Amino acid sequence: MFPLPVRPYISLPEILLYSTLSFLLALVLTPMFVRLLHRYKLGKQLRVQAVDGGSASVFLSYHQKKAGTPTMGGILIWSSIVITVFLSRLFSYRGLVDHSLLQRGQVYIPLGVLLGFGIIGAIDDYCNICGFGKNRGINALPKMLLFLLVSAIPAYWFYSVLGYDTINIPFGTQLFGVDTLHLGWLYIPFFLFVVIGTTNAVNVTDGLDGLAGGLLIIAFGAFAIIAYVTQLYVLAAFCGVTAGALAAFLWFNVPPALFYMGDTGALALGGTLAVIAFMIDQVLVLPIIGFIFVIEMLSVIIQLTSKKLRNGKKIFRSAPIHHHFEALEWGESKVTMRFWIVGAFFAFLGVLIGIYG
Repeated sequence: MFPLPVRPYISLPEILLYSTLSFLLALVLTPMFVRLLHRYKLGKQLRVQAVDGGSASVFLSYHQKKAGTPTMGGILIWSSIVITVFLSRLFSYRGLVDHSLLQRGQVYIPLGVLLGFGIIGAIDDYCNICGFGKNRGINALPKMLLFLLVSAIPAYWFYSVLGYDTINIPFGTQLFGVDTLHLGWLYIPFFLFVVIGTTNAVNVTDGLDGLAGGLLIIAFGAFAIIAYVTQLYVLAAFCGVTAGALAAFLWFNVPPALFYMGDTGALALGGTLAVIAFMIDQVLVLPIIGFIFVIEMLSVIIQLTSKKLRNGKKIFRSAPIHHHFEALEWGESKVTMRFWIVGAFFAFLGVLIGIYG
């Protein structure tokens, strides 16, 4: 376990209070925020190209009617989180609570990553709406460089400042005779790979009404439990606050969605989820808790590889895989709910492994 400070102690009722505050704050702000999105015509522009550069015919056949639906809802999510964190500092200053959530040891890093990726996503969303860029958004190379920049800051902090260069292996002692894997300087590229990979995986998953939002609530809830059990109470509260803001967003995002989180939400929350996994030293549990995110990303990689190596032949009717099941006529709501069920089951397994492994 990383030597993160386990103090101050925040009680479970306080964690629930902060989580509820975040939920109510996002819920109350949503109508005004959506009106602003409509006023400034910040509506989603549907992609016309598939992940391999071909025509996204399957996607368009099921989602054409969603064109123009307000996006950039991620701003509401991470703004509610930030406001709740700073309100906790005000409550602490007024003596209403013993400790705020604005603690350097457990919140500064995930909060910084949330804002960093959130701003990149907001710029990308705006470019998409306005039609800037080769692919209606930030071009691939500058976007990757920005991802590396935001990810490199916590990677450097963990490795060079805090001296972390190992990862925990669940049940490693029983299976391999060791419970940690020493990476040395490879810890930094590994960190970058996981954070950027998770960020993109969540972004790829955000393709059906309510899908990514529900799965993110499950994932942050799972990490909140692990963090609380390992006495990282402030981090557990931060996860709870994030889940609360996401729950308010999901209230309006279930089919038919009132608005979408956009890249500014998916990128921010994906990057934050990965960083939290490193903070509680459960990065190898992350693929289990985020099982659906992994499957979604793999489906894109498999589809692209197949089309490149097999003269254009596809494995799936459409990728990411949630569109494949749409093409099988499951229906959007059924795909979403079944993915939630699978995600919840694997998150439950991840919690057990994280606590007892």
